Amino acid sequence: MASKKGIAITAIILAAITGASFLLWVIPQENDTTFIVTDYEGYLDGAKNIHEVLQESIDIEYQNLQDGKITPNDYIAITEVTSSQVTTQISEFVTSKPSEQWQESYISYMNAMKKFNEYILETKVLANQIENGSIEEEIQQTVNKIDSIKAESIEYIIKSNDLRP
Repeated sequence: MASKKGIAITAIILAAITGASFLLWVIPQENDTTFIVTDYEGYLDGAKNIHEVLQESIDIEYQNLQDGKITPNDYIAITEVTSSQVTTQISEFVTSKPSEQWQESYISYMNAMKKFNEYILETKVLANQIENGSIEEEIQQTVNKIDSIKAESIEYIIKSNDLRP
């Protein structure tokens, strides 16, 4: 069972990552040039790094849920924080307005983030099924759906990488 302290630490770490990534975009960097260059590749790489950290974090907690190391309620609390952070990332993608040559890559990665958020929500459904003592067949159907959604998210990431200029 996970302690409240462990959940709080996980939430703090996820919040710190989101805050730090936001600061990277807000704080001006030292430039020797006098003209402004928008770094679409850097932004996409930053979003990708945040996504990887969130993915790894949720995968660890998902495994802990399946192994019975944390309660479904604790897992649900974690998914709510992570889903909120993913939603913030998606909103940033919507408002980023990349150049025409980067649009397809950005759209694919935004779709990957949407699928990742769907993945998180579906794992939350699984946690509720475990909590409510659902039959094994229903749980297995949900696990299969989770695996399928995760695979779709990965496909969008690959497509985004392939579409980079």
